[in-house]
Amino acid sequence: MNRRFVQCPQWLGVLAFAFSASLPVGAQPTDYPNKPIKVVVTFPPGGSSDAIIRMLSPRLNDKLGQPLVVDNRPGAGGNIGLAAVAKAAPDGYTLGVGAAGGLTANVSLYPQMPFDVAKDFAPITMLAAIPFVLVGHPSLPADTLQQVIALAKAQPGKLSIGHGGNGTAMHLSTALLTQMADIQLIEVPYRGSGPAAMDTLSGQVQLSITDLPAALQHIKTGKLKAFAVTSPKRLSSLPDVPTVSETGLTGYDSTGWFGLVAPANTAAPILKRLHAEFTAALNDEAIKLQMRNSGMEPIATSVEGFDAYIKSETQKWAKVIRQANIKLN
Repeated sequence: MNRRFVQCPQWLGVLAFAFSASLPVGAQPTDYPNKPIKVVVTFPPGGSSDAIIRMLSPRLNDKLGQPLVVDNRPGAGGNIGLAAVAKAAPDGYTLGVGAAGGLTANVSLYPQMPFDVAKDFAPITMLAAIPFVLVGHPSLPADTLQQVIALAKAQPGKLSIGHGGNGTAMHLSTALLTQMADIQLIEVPYRGSGPAAMDTLSGQVQLSITDLPAALQHIKTGKLKAFAVTSPKRLSSLPDVPTVSETGLTGYDSTGWFGLVAPANTAAPILKRLHAEFTAALNDEAIKLQMRNSGMEPIATSVEGFDAYIKSETQKWAKVIRQANIKLN
C-alpha cells in the first residue's frame, strides 16, 4: 500500500473523516432511497467480498430504510460485474464492490477492458483489506523467509509456490516477491486460495501465498509454517509472524482489498449519503470485530483517499505485471 496511508493511525490513515470537504454541498433527495439498492459483487457467493456486504447490511438496511440486494456477477477478474455497474443508471440504485484486480491491475493484464475506471466510476469508500501470508509445508528446510530465499537461490527453479489463480492479487504478490528477492520459483496457479493452501498442506507444492482465512487455523495447529505476511504491518492474529518488508525486502506491500463504487455521474448528494452510511457502518465496533474475526481489516476512507489509492496501485502493479510479462485473455 502507499506509504502515506500506512503511516497514519490505522490501516490507510484516512478513516471516516468529514465528507463535506470532498463533495459539493447540496440538499439530499428527500426520497432517496425509495427502493432496494442493488450491490453488484464481482465474485461468487461465499467469498470475502460477498461476506462484507452481508456483514454491513443489517445496519445499512436500517439506516437507509431500504434493503441492500447482493447481485453476484463473477468472472474475468471482476470485469464482468464492474462492467454492469459502469453501464447502470447513475441513480444510486446500483453500486459495485470491486477488488484490487478489477479496479487497478486488470487494465495491465487484459488487452481490452469493458470500462475505464477513471471515467466510468465514482469512488465511494474502501471497505476492507485482506492480508496474505506466505506459508510452507512443515518439511521445507527453512524457518524464516530469509532461509526460503537462500534455499531458492541455491536451487533456482526447484521450489514450487501456489497462488489463487493467474492475475489474482495472490499471483501478483508472488510476482512482486520473486522480483524483489531476485529468485526463481515454479508458480502453480489454483482456482482460489483454499485449493492452494490445501495442496501446501499435502506437500503437492512447497509454498503458497494465500489469504489469511484459508491458512490461519493450519498455521496455529502447526500444519503449515508461516514465514511472513504481505501487509505493511504485523497482524494481530499472527503477532509473531514478521512482514515481508521486515525480513529484508524493504517496502514490500501487497494486500488484497475491496472498495465500493457507483456509476459515474451519480448525483453528489446521493454519493454523500452513501459515503456517510457505509463509513459509519465500517466504524461500528461490533461490525469491525466481526470483520476482523473473519480475517479482514475494515477500512473507511475519504473519497479522495480511495481515488488516490486506486491511481497509485494501478501504477504500481502495471510495473510488476510488465516485468513479469503476465498476460490474460
